[in-house]
Amino acid sequence: MANDAWIHGLLVDRLVGPDDPRLAATASELAARDPSVDSGGGATRALLAALDDAWERGWQPADVVHAVTREASQRSGPLAVALIAEDARLREAASRAPDGWVEQLRELGALQPGSPAVVSTWHRSHGRAPLEAWRVVLSLVTALRSLARIDVLMPPPSRWGPVAPRRAGEPGSDDARVLRRIRGLLSKAESTEFPEEAEALTAKAQELMTRHAVDAALLDAGPSAPGGRAVVTRRVHVEDPYVRAKMQLLGAVAEANDVRLVWYSTLGIANLVGAPGDVAAVELLFTSLLLQVAQALSAAERPLGRPSGSRTFRRSFLLGYAHRIGERLQTARRRATEEAAAAHGVDLLPVLRSRQVAVEERMAELFPRVRTTRSRASVDAGGWYAGQAAAERADVGHRRSSLH
Repeated sequence: MANDAWIHGLLVDRLVGPDDPRLAATASELAARDPSVDSGGGATRALLAALDDAWERGWQPADVVHAVTREASQRSGPLAVALIAEDARLREAASRAPDGWVEQLRELGALQPGSPAVVSTWHRSHGRAPLEAWRVVLSLVTALRSLARIDVLMPPPSRWGPVAPRRAGEPGSDDARVLRRIRGLLSKAESTEFPEEAEALTAKAQELMTRHAVDAALLDAGPSAPGGRAVVTRRVHVEDPYVRAKMQLLGAVAEANDVRLVWYSTLGIANLVGAPGDVAAVELLFTSLLLQVAQALSAAERPLGRPSGSRTFRRSFLLGYAHRIGERLQTARRRATEEAAAAHGVDLLPVLRSRQVAVEERMAELFPRVRTTRSRASVDAGGWYAGQAAAERADVGHRRSSLH
């Protein structure tokens, strides 16, 4: 029991990240004291307490996994998910948490029943040596306790009631049907071998997004509309490398669909604010474009004979791609808006502006101290124009991808 209390206290008091020179010595000390790894549960309790603090500082389940794998190591991911699953079990999150929180747990696989002895069970199932296992535990608890305070966009567990709140504004059946159609168009665009066909399918997906936004705006403005306009928030996690350039691409997609974006420059996390269907469609289109830009960049580098380490070329390619994609999406949106206005026989500008005002008001409420930034990084002209050319041929799909 004394040994367990000592381990718990050490993990609470001593923060040693993956680059800390004290990590090896501390892990060796723990392995010598507890070679079976958390036999008394002290490490699990320390990690759960650190996770609880993270919830109160504005972090959500998917945010935590993104952050710890980024700051600690990829090896921390499975342990973080197991820890989140145990936290969810203890708090009865499946029946008490907000819908968005439960959806994140589902996507992480953290709604599955696990063992309360999180660390020791993880250690046995992954077959790690005691020294390596303790290194992961130390890095994870340090990463959790080092998470900065961010904006609270979803109630943390301390604010949950006995019954799950039903959040107004989550994508409904109409949004889901449109998203399925958009996903189908993007899948076809990805599979075609003809750039012109892919380009047409991409534009058609954007036009469908616009027409759905127009229909929703007209419904909101109708006499039977419910009070207030639904505005939701969603976080998107952007992986290294070239996070800033990828954020430019996300910003271009968001701007073309009346969705506002705020991002934490050091965390690789973007906050989207907009109508439910718009936010979901923006995330879908962005992840599709990430796949295509990775493919296009690889194709662009081959004939140039550029080394894979040409970071300036790659960053410039991404920035040029984002700029041209934004122009294409804006053109498709204007065309779809004009056609919808003619079909409905109404001036859509006041209606759409009303939705924009609702989004801007929610933005000001959630992010009162936001400021605009501009990238000052050097740009390779060849990469910029190659990226713009690739955007003209953009083929998009619904699978996630990252650049290497």
